[in-house]
Amino acid sequence: MMVEKLYLKPSSISEAMEYAKSHLNDFRFLAGGTDVIVNKFQNNDESSCLIDLTGIEELKKIVVEEDFLKIGSLVRLDDLKKNTEIGVSFPALLQAAHSVASPLLRKTATLGGNLLCENRCTFYNQSEWWREAVGYCLKCDGDVCIATGGKKACFSKFVSDMAPVLISMEAQIEIADGEEIRTVPLETIYTGDGVNSIQLPKTAIIRYIVLPLNRNFKTAFKKLRPREAVDFTSLTTAVTISNSGSLRIVIGGVDPKPVLFQGALSDNLEELMKKAVKKPRVVDNDFYSRTYRREMMEVFLQQSFKELINQNLNYE
Repeated sequence: MMVEKLYLKPSSISEAMEYAKSHLNDFRFLAGGTDVIVNKFQNNDESSCLIDLTGIEELKKIVVEEDFLKIGSLVRLDDLKKNTEIGVSFPALLQAAHSVASPLLRKTATLGGNLLCENRCTFYNQSEWWREAVGYCLKCDGDVCIATGGKKACFSKFVSDMAPVLISMEAQIEIADGEEIRTVPLETIYTGDGVNSIQLPKTAIIRYIVLPLNRNFKTAFKKLRPREAVDFTSLTTAVTISNSGSLRIVIGGVDPKPVLFQGALSDNLEELMKKAVKKPRVVDNDFYSRTYRREMMEVFLQQSFKELINQNLNYE
């Protein structure tokens, strides 16, 4: 039986939520479409209702409020470079955005969409006939993780490149959920469960990504992938030092969620690095082997510490 497809385009957040409530069990929010539409073509998403958020102008703004920069979730990755405040205060954010996909895709992909990008795995992100031939995994109604052979947990990898750098800079997100507006640290929405990787109410919408100003963040961003364009990450690292001397290491692409490790500039950086490298749950579900990606974690962190120290930071 053919299911009728429905496309809706609200002009406000409240209208989008009303549409979502009316189609609660069979809808997806759509922003740039660079993730959702691909998943639909691969039959990894069978929702019949798409709610296109691109008509909501409120979500396309970048504003400064007191000591915070607020970036709307529908700001396209390519448009981040047009904002002077981002270029001055958060240059690593532009570096991370430039590393995503290709120039054409960055003109469509949104910041919020990248943060909510579906976890990926070489055994899942394939065509329907491929998955049927190999055998269905935990992420598509099977009973085993093909990458590990286990039956309890899915280890599909977290592939957002914007999330690690934002989390390293203490980003929060402003969430609209019905009449309620709440602000939470970005890292708290990621579950670590490869099947259900995002912890948000289904009808909730990210309004703004909120970054603290006047912290003099210094960030080193690294990314590993087979090609400089198009490919999803095999490993992403972001290391940020603030003017208070706090240090945040965030690692993506090697665990079902971004892995956060906190310390201080005064700590033994070699010991911090060793602890951080041990934390991710790396499995063989990527173009590169588990062993190689773990080795590259150490390489990237060593390079990052060297870069940050060589900047002769002055936090007095």
